[in-house]
Amino acid sequence: MANSYRSPLLDLPGAVPGEPPDEGVALHYGDPFAEQRRLESGVGYVDLSHREVVRVSGPDRLSWLHSLTTQHLTELPPGQATEALVLSPHGHIEHALYLVDDGEATWMHVEPGTAADLVSFLDKMRFMLRVEVADVTAEWALIWEPVREPVPGRLTRVTDHGRDVFLPRGELAEYGRTHEHPAGMWAYEALRIARHQPRLRFETDHRTIPHEAGWIDRAVHLDKGCYRGQETVARVHFRGRPPRRLVFLHLDGSVETLPPHGAPVEYEGRQVGFVTSSARHYELGPIALALIKRNTPIEVPLLAGGVAASQEVIVPA
Repeated sequence: MANSYRSPLLDLPGAVPGEPPDEGVALHYGDPFAEQRRLESGVGYVDLSHREVVRVSGPDRLSWLHSLTTQHLTELPPGQATEALVLSPHGHIEHALYLVDDGEATWMHVEPGTAADLVSFLDKMRFMLRVEVADVTAEWALIWEPVREPVPGRLTRVTDHGRDVFLPRGELAEYGRTHEHPAGMWAYEALRIARHQPRLRFETDHRTIPHEAGWIDRAVHLDKGCYRGQETVARVHFRGRPPRRLVFLHLDGSVETLPPHGAPVEYEGRQVGFVTSSARHYELGPIALALIKRNTPIEVPLLAGGVAASQEVIVPA
């Protein structure tokens, strides 16, 4: 999605535009905490139309994607949501895919600005297989709703936390006119962080492996056949420990500012990691995720961008 993208839902009352990489959709609609509460109670929706959509069709699509990603996909039934990663040859995370198959094609949504590289990689790997890869972002948009059941007549990706609804992009404005209680990325991100859910380019850098960010349980199948980067995944899982680990931070609520992405995390005056995401949660207060050295003691106080913080384990030390 180009940086010039602007969602029609930014025309709704109270909409405040988001910031990179979530520009083009709303940061909030006037009351981020009320928006969080409504979403947690199962009411409202979030405009994710800046995310990009890739469609893979053809009879060989599932076995082919199975061979290229970290997830077991050969028997993925229609309508079942799953996640997968594309790794580098050294096992570093390059793409995070949020998938659902409709029986004729596999659909995935990805981070803004990443679809072109993903499609380029997939096209290079097609060889003689019966698959077609297309970036369909211009035709399809994504809405998230805090409901755990499919929408009749709509391609829907249902997870434990809600559902991704794929809408024809031309219907986005009408959706905003006919649905109540929009919520912005501020609320969506706060709930994501509270769920300990990693996000590509936030909880990852150029050397992040799946174990560090807590992606093993949700996006990696440890008993499947070969794929790019598998050797690193297997070696770390069965013989060792990742060099870093994702942690959840409870931040000092008396400080007005939040530590930004990349802010240093320190222990006894030494940098042991960096903040990956931060937000203000309607119940928990200021919170963050951080990637820190594995051997950092668990029960010790930390400083995250100069803000006092206590850690909650996500990836075991």
